[in-house]
Amino acid sequence: MDSRTEQSSDPPSNVPAPKGNQHRTQIPEGTREALKRPTFNVLGMERPQMLSLLEHMFYQLDLVATFKMEPETLRCFLSSVQEHYQENPFHNFHHGFSVAQMLYCVISQCQLQERLLPSDTLAMMVAALCHDLDHPGLSNSYQVNAQTDLAKRYNYNSPLENHHWAVTLRILSQEKSNLLVNVAPEQLPHIQQEIMELILATDMVHHGKILQSLQHIETLSFSNREHVTALKKTLIKLCDISNEARPADQAEVWADSLMEEYFLQSDREKAEGLPVTPYMDRDRVRKADAQSSFITFLLLPLCEALCQHLPQLSDSLLQPLRAAKLRYQQQMDKEMGQAERQDM
Repeated sequence: MDSRTEQSSDPPSNVPAPKGNQHRTQIPEGTREALKRPTFNVLGMERPQMLSLLEHMFYQLDLVATFKMEPETLRCFLSSVQEHYQENPFHNFHHGFSVAQMLYCVISQCQLQERLLPSDTLAMMVAALCHDLDHPGLSNSYQVNAQTDLAKRYNYNSPLENHHWAVTLRILSQEKSNLLVNVAPEQLPHIQQEIMELILATDMVHHGKILQSLQHIETLSFSNREHVTALKKTLIKLCDISNEARPADQAEVWADSLMEEYFLQSDREKAEGLPVTPYMDRDRVRKADAQSSFITFLLLPLCEALCQHLPQLSDSLLQPLRAAKLRYQQQMDKEMGQAERQDM
């Protein structure tokens, strides 16, 4: 049976917000289990539901107890994160939640909570949730070509990712939303640095280097900090771009949303006389071709490298990605056949 259709993953519409230690009984068992699978459907969820489930994840990963988080501080942090996501077609709070949920899924399936340091898990979860905070819906290439204030502020070097981290740090600097307030003083700079580096790793310009760093590891050792760093960066990158590993009906919606955001940017680039980002050009890009190439050249190599060390992900992520690639290739063949018949 296809693991992506094994069980309905649509979350209930009435998930209540957990309070304190009551979270375990307030999230239905079916939802708690669905949350650990890539089939979980975030599309159409209301914000209170997502906040409730994020709170549940932090409890389940033992982050609240380990880092002595006050329940109200956690809720304020999550609410502040949600408020700092813009209403873009793709880069919005639903995307931030979906990346955090996919990471939670991977941690759960691979029992990484038992193999990583608690600070590693905390840094990854915060980075996954916050990695696109205040995203304006316009890429780094636009920021640089348009010479925006954001690009100038960060010397044209990963302006978006640096901004996402700056907003994250701003939230963590507020007393009411400081998730790290009870972290040991000697540990705090390390955790902040980890979060920053993971957010910066989501810039696609680092894709090749991060992929190679994991590919060069023959046997992953969780006692080797260089190995762990390579693993964490690969994980957050994979979770960030993993929508095609979700069921086809969900993946289609995510792809359409991303295309819409891309096309809006290319329209703006043309209107402003800026270089048009090739993979965003409304007049040239075809979804099936674009997604097939993205899966083939970026997503599959990343997932395959990860599965060498975390084989538990082969069925839940790698096989669905291969199926998605085949689906898009078949769609391309169909479109090509239709075009040929029209030319006859």
